[in-house]
Amino acid sequence: MTKNMLIAGFGGQGILFCGKFLAYEGLLEDKCVSWLPSYGPEMRGGTANCSVIISDIPVGSPIVSNPDILMVMNMPSLDKYEDATCAGGQIFVDSALIDRKVNRTDVEAYYIPATKMANDEGLTGLANMIMIGYVIKKSGIIPFENIERALQKVVPASKQHLFDSNKKALELGFNYAE
Repeated sequence: MTKNMLIAGFGGQGILFCGKFLAYEGLLEDKCVSWLPSYGPEMRGGTANCSVIISDIPVGSPIVSNPDILMVMNMPSLDKYEDATCAGGQIFVDSALIDRKVNRTDVEAYYIPATKMANDEGLTGLANMIMIGYVIKKSGIIPFENIERALQKVVPASKQHLFDSNKKALELGFNYAE
């Protein structure tokens, strides 16, 4: 099993954090992983994307050109990466920020209003984790029951007060019913 994932959006949306979270959980599952962040010089507000590979076999290249799983949190990212997604792949869209549907019919498209959900639940800034919770549910990229141990690795000591909020956001996404 090899899952190639691309997470994309604006800087400041937690794109790189999502990838790091998935990669750590992959490591904790004794998988071969790769995490390759990419962001523009503007960082906050500029473009950001992250390639994540979780595999049972060694990863030959960290670059994900044709993802099996695409998670997008802004319109420019959907426009840029939709066509690159593998046929039969999955595309996850934050429907609170992206007002169009996926044009392709050879992929599974999922829509979750993650930003609205985060704001409604007092979890402003954690739409990324709501999205990842939903991705985990629909793709099975990592086992959900072990999310706490990966969160413990990626939430820095200076932000431990956000641990429970991140966990709640993941659970909201995982339990989202369309």
